[in-house]
Amino acid sequence: MPRNCNRETSPKENEIFLWRMDLPNKERRSPENGPKPCCSSLKMFLVALSFAYFAKALSGSYMKSTITQLERRFDIPSYLIGVIDGSFEMGNLLVIAFVSYFGAKLHRPKIIAIGCLLMSLGTFLIALPHFIIGRYKFETSIRSTVNSTSILSPCPVRSASVLSTGPSTSSVPSAGCEHESRLSMWIYVFLGNILRGIGETPVQPLGISYIDDHALEENAAFYIGCVQTISVIGPVCGYLLGSLCAKIYVDIGFVNMDSISITPGDARWVGAWWLGYLIAGFITLLSAVPFWFLPKSLPLPERRLAKYSPERTSFIKDSPLLEHKYQADEPANFLEMAKDFLPTLKSLLGNPVYFLYLCITIIQFNSLIGMVTYKPKYIEQHYGQSASKANFLMGVINIPAVALGMFSGGVIMKKFKLSIMGAAKFALGTSLLGYFLSLFFFAMGCENANVAGITRSYNGTESLYKVDSSLLATCNAGCQCPEANWDPVCGENGLTYVSPCLAGCRTSHGSGKDTVFEECSCVAGGNQTASVGQCNNRESCHRVFPYFLALSVITSFIISLGGTPGYMLLIRCIRPQLKSLALGFHTLTTRTLAGIPAPIYFGAIIDTTCLKWGHKKCGGRGACRIYNTTAYRIAYLGLTLGLRTASFFLCVLGLVVLRRHVQRQEHNALANGGTGAAAGELQALRKEENNSCNLDQCPRTTDYDPERETRL
Repeated sequence: MPRNCNRETSPKENEIFLWRMDLPNKERRSPENGPKPCCSSLKMFLVALSFAYFAKALSGSYMKSTITQLERRFDIPSYLIGVIDGSFEMGNLLVIAFVSYFGAKLHRPKIIAIGCLLMSLGTFLIALPHFIIGRYKFETSIRSTVNSTSILSPCPVRSASVLSTGPSTSSVPSAGCEHESRLSMWIYVFLGNILRGIGETPVQPLGISYIDDHALEENAAFYIGCVQTISVIGPVCGYLLGSLCAKIYVDIGFVNMDSISITPGDARWVGAWWLGYLIAGFITLLSAVPFWFLPKSLPLPERRLAKYSPERTSFIKDSPLLEHKYQADEPANFLEMAKDFLPTLKSLLGNPVYFLYLCITIIQFNSLIGMVTYKPKYIEQHYGQSASKANFLMGVINIPAVALGMFSGGVIMKKFKLSIMGAAKFALGTSLLGYFLSLFFFAMGCENANVAGITRSYNGTESLYKVDSSLLATCNAGCQCPEANWDPVCGENGLTYVSPCLAGCRTSHGSGKDTVFEECSCVAGGNQTASVGQCNNRESCHRVFPYFLALSVITSFIISLGGTPGYMLLIRCIRPQLKSLALGFHTLTTRTLAGIPAPIYFGAIIDTTCLKWGHKKCGGRGACRIYNTTAYRIAYLGLTLGLRTASFFLCVLGLVVLRRHVQRQEHNALANGGTGAAAGELQALRKEENNSCNLDQCPRTTDYDPERETRL
């Protein structure tokens, strides 16, 4: 039965009802107490929440920047790095339902503070292995002494009994291996990242809801926007911190740097990855402090009560469509809620636009997360850049381009007042344009590094692509060479050799980075000498790299333009009563089906392009030392763009379904003449609100029309 929208209510009743409606968890203000100042506490909360957003974004992006450092330090393949990276989402999913439901009924600022403490503890736990694993020992045949007159023989005679001159893999495990094999150190990183995910859970839902409950309606969106904008600074600082720490040697302060023969561009280099986690953990710890001093709730500002008219109060109270929204505090039987959950979820998934949107975002998030996770590594391996430079470029160029694109998308949507169809077309158009531009990445390839026995024959004339095959040749047959070692030297002929021994070098002089190998039988022509490190003769890569960066910035900006309109499409295609469930279910599915698996299978596919694996001290395969860059490019870009290609088929289908149902509902609305109690009530409300506020201040009411809802 339709309700009477014109029932008279007293001003006192209106004030009491609006008070309870807008502030279900706030302290009630009595006439004796009078208004309480809340602006200072709310602003303090905004500052604290912005800092917490910054801290969690910084530590998250720093984790992305250290994947190659962790691979080399713990001698693990890329797919295990994917498991570690996905463990953050695992921790988040463990508690998100409990936090979202019970957290709103408890002291929200203190729950956020506990979350920040857990994030800080998890970040410190990630750095713990550095202090218990011992010093980093890389494969080398170079003497670390500063006595440059000493003579070494990198090529021991095969018939003699061989003693390794440096860390090398042998069939007999080294001392301490039995203890080390019981627990892999990367487990601490895995557990620490899970703890980070658990701690991060309450920050966003409880923080945003606290602002929405206590701020004026016209200010809430602005405050939330400020928090989100400040959080963009976090990834920039995280990648810059990763760039700084990648330049510093892992055991800085504990070793003589003059004895270190490798540079940041070497495949064996490990930066001070642990230092950034200590810094990020300390910043996260500081972010927890202000929340302990904030109240559970704040009094309602006078202006929030004064702006409501008696007619609007009566409508909101009596409207059958909207009364559900304002009864969050009413006690409900748990069994009734549980019985109602499955039908509600079925109704939500029965919305074809929402269901298709969900499928599209799952596929596109798989592409996005996999691409972002391994992009710094792609820059390192494909274009021969150091980890420090790759992280610097991600922080300074890519992340700001994404932030600017998302902001610009929101501005465009506001300026042109895009409808639901306009938002869908705009999001699809920007995604398609970015996709076609991304195809040019395939043309920006680099040739493989010339490594004797792996990508080139020993005479340098024939191209090879051997995976962990025998590296022995006629020129080094007389040497007892450990083939598992990766200790590259650059021959005078411009060819890289896996080790001085495999280059057939008989003598050497100097120490550290200044070591020179002589009488190298495999180095044809000249003085038969070789120097430390790989040859840097990939000129074409250095020429094409600036174009890669420019195209990367342009595509990141264009694709990000559709982010905000696409998100608004998600909000507008569902009923207000289902909005919270729709957003929560969307977050749950994208994290479960994209955030966790994408880094794992991207890493596993990248592992298939490895040409030379390192070996652990205690036996077994370690981190990859050199990749087939052509296969790497095809696998990385092909998987990224292949997933997006699949999503476009669903995008076209979703656009057709959306257009058909919108047209059908508009036709039905015109045929019915806009009759119906619910439609009349909402039209009356819309007319009143249009007279009292502009479109930007009332997005929820003006966006919704029950006759335009897309349903199956």
